[in-house]
Amino acid sequence: MNSTDFLRSKISNEHRAKAAYIYLRQSTPGQVMHNTESTARQYALTDRAVALGWPEDRIHIIDEDLGRSGATSENRFGFQHLIAEVGMARVGLVLSLEASRLSRNSSDWCRLLELCSIFGTLIADSEIVYDPRSYHDRLLL
Repeated sequence: MNSTDFLRSKISNEHRAKAAYIYLRQSTPGQVMHNTESTARQYALTDRAVALGWPEDRIHIIDEDLGRSGATSENRFGFQHLIAEVGMARVGLVLSLEASRLSRNSSDWCRLLELCSIFGTLIADSEIVYDPRSYHDRLLL
């Protein structure tokens, strides 16, 4: 089994029946303006979601938090929207370039992990698919 097959083995049809959300964030407006390659790499995660088996019509991009710090979810309306969608069991996959872009605040991060675990939502970065219900994956996250 190659690495792509292993990653896909965590993904069920139940996951793919729900939406994949790609969360984009950079900490400051200056980073957004000057680090355009990072922004482009984040938007390109759509290709990763497709490669993992999501149809394009069920891939949603949340980019309204570009230029906002991840220190708190306050004023990160994209992150708040993501939390709400996961909590309504509408999300099969949360994808971000690096998991740290989702949140730099422990309570926000733990809330996301807990909701993903409860509702069976996978978390992925540019390399790995994590299942927060799995003991080992949760430790890595």
